[in-house]
Amino acid sequence: MDRTRPLRARGLQASAEKAKKFPESSVNENIMRLPIRCAAHRRVLMVGMFLGLLSLVMISLPLIETKTRKPVEWVVDPNHKKLVHEYVHKVLEGPCRPSGTRQSLLTQFPASGHVIQPFLWKDKPLPDDLFLYPPPFGFRGLESKIANLLKLFSAPQPEKTPGKCQRCLVLGNGGILKGLELGSVFDRFDILIRLNSGPLGEFTVDVGNRTSIRMSYPEGTPLHWVDTDPHTLFVAVVYKRVDISWISAMINKLAVPLWDWLFFWQKVPDQIPLEPSRFRLLNPHVIRQTALDLLKYPPPRPRLWGWDQNVPTLGVSALNLASLLCDEVSLAGFGYNLSQQEAPLHYYDHLPMSAMLQEKMHNVDRETQLLQSLVRAGTITDLTGGIHCTFCKS
Repeated sequence: MDRTRPLRARGLQASAEKAKKFPESSVNENIMRLPIRCAAHRRVLMVGMFLGLLSLVMISLPLIETKTRKPVEWVVDPNHKKLVHEYVHKVLEGPCRPSGTRQSLLTQFPASGHVIQPFLWKDKPLPDDLFLYPPPFGFRGLESKIANLLKLFSAPQPEKTPGKCQRCLVLGNGGILKGLELGSVFDRFDILIRLNSGPLGEFTVDVGNRTSIRMSYPEGTPLHWVDTDPHTLFVAVVYKRVDISWISAMINKLAVPLWDWLFFWQKVPDQIPLEPSRFRLLNPHVIRQTALDLLKYPPPRPRLWGWDQNVPTLGVSALNLASLLCDEVSLAGFGYNLSQQEAPLHYYDHLPMSAMLQEKMHNVDRETQLLQSLVRAGTITDLTGGIHCTFCKS
């Protein structure tokens, strides 16, 4: 016997009586609830689709990378290695030209002549044009977030050692460094600037173990900190709004908000084991000047999708930064020789040079032309000859 029948019958009878008494209100009530339910379902569906797409991208990146990570045979010619070592020693032992690189840049690119400070500080007034463009060219619409971030930075420090002619080395991550064993020579430079997650450890023979500056953005920063140099500075570069929250979390030794993780295109570190005094915030004018004045890119414009290829690589931006910090600037580990597509792209992995053919964000050809002109003019020196080899016999 079904004992629930009387209950269901009473329920149906009550509903029927309510419908008889208030027929219009019952219908209207249901109609009013429909848009709310539909909107809620749409929101849940959109969030689900976004998270699903993000997960698919995150999963596919390692798979794509794995396909290309095959061991690359790379043998260094002993005679070439000897020429490289002789050239680097010659640069280090030659006379240092005070303000040599910066003055040469100003001669070739007069538009880059206005003085800019390399880093931002809380006690230094921020120029209005700093908020003209969005990141990485400026901080448009981010005035309050930047003001709060700058409160975490201590008083300005002198950028250059008075009375000393300093040499900077901007060390790229190119496979051209592999097997040259220049590490101990690189460590002799006054300031050694490393880019993104370029590792040390087993690679110190080729790249040295000192780090004066590690310049990076969240996704490029090592997941596990690799620098043991107690004098290392971390120079944070802002490419998007969420990077500011990440920098603040790193300085304060706090967890990155869960919502912010959705806006990183790959996994980022959850800590950087440096004291707050070892952090610096790169002035966006350094990138803006690199793009507009040195590379002659058009001003940034809003786009719904894709890139204009007007964002300079971190390496060329680091060159401009180095010209503000040092008297002479040298490069090593730069250059993409696409005629050798099976050569190693980086010194620390097995990606082949052909992977650069997929580059969509940066204008590599334009940057190569700029660097070649600077090396030929003597503005900078290319220690490993990947951009323009002044010491090669052929």
